[in-house]
Amino acid sequence: MSGHSKWATTKHKKAVIDAKRGKLFARLIKNIEVAARTGGGDPAGNPTLYDAIQKARKNSVPADNITRAVRRGSGEEAGGADWQTIMYEGYGPAGVAFLVECLTDNRNRAASDVRVAFSRNGGSLADPGSVAYNFARKGVVEVAKADGVDEDSILAAVLDAGAEEVEDAGDSFEVYSDPGDIVAVRTALTQAGMDYDSAEVQFVAGTKVEVDLEAARKVLRLVDALEDSDDVQNVFTSVDISAEVAAKLDSGEE
Repeated sequence: MSGHSKWATTKHKKAVIDAKRGKLFARLIKNIEVAARTGGGDPAGNPTLYDAIQKARKNSVPADNITRAVRRGSGEEAGGADWQTIMYEGYGPAGVAFLVECLTDNRNRAASDVRVAFSRNGGSLADPGSVAYNFARKGVVEVAKADGVDEDSILAAVLDAGAEEVEDAGDSFEVYSDPGDIVAVRTALTQAGMDYDSAEVQFVAGTKVEVDLEAARKVLRLVDALEDSDDVQNVFTSVDISAEVAAKLDSGEE
């Protein structure tokens, strides 16, 4: 797995998120509602809900919004939507594989949005299973860089908790584990005095596609188009963007 790829994509996504904070808030609130509906409204007994709330707080979602989302999801308050999770598979520019996770109350709308995004940005939808086989579910804990926090110190803190790998992701480190070990990993980090930005299960590509500058721009445009849909919750890709290409993206070089 390439840290350079994550670094470039993450930096790009943060710029997009800053411009679309309302969409980000909506996604985080959906995560909280679904987690509360699935595992109950008590974060102490529902690790998925705990992590969803923590991520929302880190991204400055107002406390009242978080509380109401928990209450709607757990059934204590009316108004919760019947969110359905749908996964779409596709190929983007340069043959980059895409997994698009939707959380929606309207399957037809979600399918249409995803199809249009692919078709207008040099991609195409793929048959179920044709892309998913290349992705594995992994627990991913993101740790911000700070004094005294490096790969070695993180690895020393989390190795016995089930962590598999620590990657440099540019402005943060990412700790990978089996999904079932994510709570133990984030707990180990906290006990070692290290703060973490997020802890969630993601789909990580096993085989990546390295792209040049032009292809990188096209892939990221497709990511943007998909994330413009209110129904799209997460976009996972197999893109591998080198440090050289990432630097050119950041500088706006042609």
